[in-house]
Amino acid sequence: MNIPINYLAVVVAALANYVIGAIWYSALFQKPWLKLSGVSEMRISVLSVVLALIGALLTSYVLDHAIIYAAGYMKTAGIGGGLATGFASWIGFIAPVTLGVVIYEKRSWGLWAINNGYWLLSLLVMGIILSAWT
Repeated sequence: MNIPINYLAVVVAALANYVIGAIWYSALFQKPWLKLSGVSEMRISVLSVVLALIGALLTSYVLDHAIIYAAGYMKTAGIGGGLATGFASWIGFIAPVTLGVVIYEKRSWGLWAINNGYWLLSLLVMGIILSAWT
């Protein structure tokens, strides 16, 4: 099957994911995240930026596929389809998997909420970008 991927949209959505993360973990939630995660200071290296961007590109690429499949399967289209797929990806993959951090690593629910709030917002924005960009 030939899946029409808009690679420019994938890159823009990945960059949006990265920018949301930068704002989320610096301007909005840096102090509580540092305290709850047990990290004394946030260190950003070239390697961490590169790995974060690679992860964002992979997430964006896979989310684009999910949006395309959802459009055919659930008959969703446009921004609503992107939002639905972004939310389904978060509630089905991110939220339950990261519960292990709370359950097994004895991390706080506050840390879970900060991290999952970022992923929820990021996947919703990425879903909007990927579904709206034709």
